[in-house]
Amino acid sequence: MRLLKTATCNLNQWAMDFDCNLKNIKESIAEAKEAGAVIRLGPELEITGYGCEDHFLELDTVNHAWECLKELLVGDWTDGILCSFGMPVIKGSERYNCQILCMNRKIIMIRPKMWLANDGNYRELRWFTAWKQRDQLVNFQLPKEISEALSQDSVPFGYGYIQFLDTAVAAEICEELFTPTPPHAELALNGVEVFMNASGSHHQLRKLDIRLRAFIGATHTRGGVYMYSNHQGCDGGRLYYDGCASVIVNGDLVAQGSQFSLKDVEVVIAQIDLEAVASLRGSISSFQEQASCKTRVPFVEARYNLCQSFNLKMCLSSPLKIKYHSPEEEIAFGPGCWLWDYLRRSGASGFLLPLSGGADSSSVAAIVGCMCQLVVKEIANGDEQVKADAIRIGQYKDGQYPTDSREFAKRIFYTVFMGSENSSEATKSRAKVLADEIGAWHLDVSIDGVISALLSLFQTVTGKRPQYKVDGGSNSENLGLQNIQARIRMVLAFMFASLLPWVHNKPGFYLVLGSSNVDEALRGYLTKYDCSSADINPIGSISKQDLRTFLRWAATHLGYASLAEIEAAPPTAELEPIRSDYSQLDEVDMGMTYEELSVYGRLRKIFRCGPISMFKNLCYRWGAKLTPQEVADKVKHFFKYYSINRHKMTVLTPSYHAESYSPEDNRFDLRQFLYNARWPYQFRKIDDLVRELDGDRVHLGESSELDKLRDASQGGGGMGVVAAGSGNPNVGL
Repeated sequence: MRLLKTATCNLNQWAMDFDCNLKNIKESIAEAKEAGAVIRLGPELEITGYGCEDHFLELDTVNHAWECLKELLVGDWTDGILCSFGMPVIKGSERYNCQILCMNRKIIMIRPKMWLANDGNYRELRWFTAWKQRDQLVNFQLPKEISEALSQDSVPFGYGYIQFLDTAVAAEICEELFTPTPPHAELALNGVEVFMNASGSHHQLRKLDIRLRAFIGATHTRGGVYMYSNHQGCDGGRLYYDGCASVIVNGDLVAQGSQFSLKDVEVVIAQIDLEAVASLRGSISSFQEQASCKTRVPFVEARYNLCQSFNLKMCLSSPLKIKYHSPEEEIAFGPGCWLWDYLRRSGASGFLLPLSGGADSSSVAAIVGCMCQLVVKEIANGDEQVKADAIRIGQYKDGQYPTDSREFAKRIFYTVFMGSENSSEATKSRAKVLADEIGAWHLDVSIDGVISALLSLFQTVTGKRPQYKVDGGSNSENLGLQNIQARIRMVLAFMFASLLPWVHNKPGFYLVLGSSNVDEALRGYLTKYDCSSADINPIGSISKQDLRTFLRWAATHLGYASLAEIEAAPPTAELEPIRSDYSQLDEVDMGMTYEELSVYGRLRKIFRCGPISMFKNLCYRWGAKLTPQEVADKVKHFFKYYSINRHKMTVLTPSYHAESYSPEDNRFDLRQFLYNARWPYQFRKIDDLVRELDGDRVHLGESSELDKLRDASQGGGGMGVVAAGSGNPNVGL
């Protein structure tokens, strides 16, 4: 037997905080060595932090990384253990994203990344060059200070693997796993048995299964040990890196770390018999045949043994059932952990949330409540770092610390209901009940006086006083009056956030939380510089449908029972007067449902559809219930308001990234913000297609059957979709 003990880890690094990052790296090595591991794998770019972005262009960043590596190598940290560290390296005039493979105070080789992540949230080609020489290792001259400290002038640099006396080990860096021809396939044929994947992978709803299937597929048919390490936490931006450090052997998961956690360091240990890898490969005829005519990959010899022989004191890791969170749990724990990292690292004393009693702001409140529950739970489990942060933020004294989530929330969480004459008693009551359930410090504020003062000022200047549409006013007056209310709430929220700590003799400031969802942002159904404008937004990339499902789950699992009533209420902005014959509803205002918006969003972003492609796709999807003309009207309506409101994305509050069709234009969805909202060429093409389709239907005599099917679906209750601009909520889809 060749018994091997490996350690991989989740690290909560912080971009550009080298002290923090080095501390976490050292702690992970210490835990790995204490467990008896001989391989320790850390995440991609762990020394600098993954999210440094344009700081990678600064020579200081690279120099500091070398200084940290030097500290690790001159000490005893790498004695008896192979360590893979991630950092940027400059070779010649190019900058590379590298894994530095070290053991016994020496650098064995430097492995640059060959395939860079450059889509979605990733821009690696902006900062790094992809390594392209696959046929040889080249010589890399170490920086003078490193060379003198290690008594080592140069190291092999490039694509290759390390051949130890008893096994072969290689690095595969993040994106490389997901390429059409991943390196591990070729490396396996060259005899590599252990693959180390250092990653910087962010959370996205329902994404974990794709990642784990890739790990399993890498070793299922070709054998091998696949180690995966990832960042975990908010390292300074919109992303939450969701950990899940894992070890897979021959397609079986044998070790899995947490996906969401408040811990700064989590080490995952696996004990493996490498003979199982050799046995599987020897039993697959096609593997043997392909290995016999393989392309040879260069390697570095390391005259060390990593494995132990038969030893009953070492228990082998057994296959495990993969642990997945439900989407509702992902919404609770991901943004909850992200908020905690942001709070403790920003220097703020807590959060302030404008709580309307609606689904969106209530979802944010529930996530903050979940965060408080996680903090108390982690302290009870003995996490001293979480305890120290909570004591500092919550201003505990005399040895006290949080033991109750509601008591902790009272110290760090303000909620404010900013009601007007257009607000209902129902939403006011829901906001107060939910705040009490969570434990938040709740305020009930009327904004009518401020609005009246502004309108009086406007009337003094112009001689006119605007009216709501239900009172005979124009669309411009109606919209202007709604915007005044919305923007006043934003101003008041920031005022309360900065001054309430002073009122209560607390130091610092509070972060204002936003609560607009991804569908409203896509449609532009929000006022520019209203309560969607905040410091951060934990739900800005989550769909309305997912949030409503989350509210139902949280009512039971988080213990906030009032969320069930909040979820059941129809969404409304409450910015217009309530009359016996009129009540403002979001979906009527938008001329489309939230369910439709999710469909439009996915087609626009994930499937890269313009107006014509979206129309064609929806003709197939909705053709049994809507005519081509009705589909065309809906597509035009969406693109009209999407393009009119795209400018709002330029000031969208930094939001937790969770959804693959987010319209956030800072880094994920890069498009213009000034459109010809009439889309004359595209809409003319759609009109041509509608005429062509209607002519085909008449010619084929199919219209009567389709009309019967459509009428039946509409009469049967359908899904309650609002026809574009019709204001009729009963049109079936």
